Amino acid sequence: MTEEPDQHPVNGLDDVVHQRVRLGILTVAHEARRVEFGFLRTALGLTAGNLSQHLAVLEKAGLVAVEKGYEGRRARTWLSLTPAGDRALRDEVTQLKRLIQLIEQGGPVPEGQDSP
Repeated sequence: MTEEPDQHPVNGLDDVVHQRVRLGILTVAHEARRVEFGFLRTALGLTAGNLSQHLAVLEKAGLVAVEKGYEGRRARTWLSLTPAGDRALRDEVTQLKRLIQLIEQGGPVPEGQDSP
């Protein structure tokens, strides 16, 4: 992510990724590589409808892949991060680290410098 040196790190946060529920979805999917809808719903404390809406946003943005199928006789939905989703999550974490460093050190974080 290329930024102007004087651009504040908060400007680099992605509104699609940064929303709490969507950040949680991407994080759990990153940890699990492939996660079942019901597990994700329970882990994040969401209703099925709420989770579905957030997944639709992430899928439309190309950040997750949704796979529908059956496990035995039960319909199941799984999701996994796409390469773009993995990059978006990593970029978001990088921007959050820059923001944390800015707060902890009381000054701007130079572009290309990661927090310790």
